[in-house]
Amino acid sequence: MTLPFPAYLELYETGELHRRVDRAISLLGKCVICPRACQANRLADERGECRVGRRAMVASYGPHFGEERPLVGQYGSGTIFFSYCSLRCLFCQNYTISQMGEGEEVSPAQLASMMLHLQRQGCHNINFVTPTHVVPQILEALEIAVPQGLHLPLVYNTGGYDSLATLRLLDGIIDIYMPDMKYSDAKIAEELSGIKDYPKVNRAAVKAMQAQVGDLVMDEAGIARRGLIIRHLVLPHGLAGTEDILHFIAEEISRDAYVNIMDQYWPCYRAHGYPLLNRPVAREEFLEALRLAESVGLTRLDEHSSRSPF
Repeated sequence: MTLPFPAYLELYETGELHRRVDRAISLLGKCVICPRACQANRLADERGECRVGRRAMVASYGPHFGEERPLVGQYGSGTIFFSYCSLRCLFCQNYTISQMGEGEEVSPAQLASMMLHLQRQGCHNINFVTPTHVVPQILEALEIAVPQGLHLPLVYNTGGYDSLATLRLLDGIIDIYMPDMKYSDAKIAEELSGIKDYPKVNRAAVKAMQAQVGDLVMDEAGIARRGLIIRHLVLPHGLAGTEDILHFIAEEISRDAYVNIMDQYWPCYRAHGYPLLNRPVAREEFLEALRLAESVGLTRLDEHSSRSPF
């Protein structure tokens, strides 16, 4: 089997990457980068719903060994953690970054330098964490990094609340999409993450991602090269709607989808003030999620999904 080469290299050579950069930056004038479409003038450094202006903000970057095994391999996934987020999750484990804005503004050249540094360290990919609101800035940096030798697969590691128009800008650029599927119920999504249309937007986005990159493809060493990885965090009391989400994946995405069913929920940030969130996930709740995945025919579960630490 011929393994896919990062598609963005060809787009750079043809000039299409430059055209995508221009289109993406133009969307910042009345920002519609994420589905909130708040129309802040981020070109003038206005701060809208995402609380980020013209430049991206980065909290940290480096090799990460806690991601899914196909991303980590021997040398780690080259993660870049972007500050702030368009979601308002009450239980975010990274709330100091996503909600409090820990991090610093970076120029496109600085962001490109981070990508190249991670590549030199031997990382298997460049993993953009919480990238939804800074897609134009990522594309700007990519155009700088490619002629300097960047050639690693790109991972779009997202909360799953993504605009279809923005995803079209990423078609042929992102190699590996890794969205969350957080909720199946709109009312719960609004209550816990401040987004009332999350399930509708999320499912349309995951379908679009699958259409672009297909099921996950790995090389002979088990390292991801292209495709979709879906994350689903099991919440206490069935709040995430796990059964409905797993049925959706099996029936409308692919039974060969690579899925990480996660059991690491722990009350963080403001979760202690919400009675149904004020405890960890029970062992039986997680095991039931695994049984549900098996019952709908999903067999490509991440290794972290196949066992419980309890």
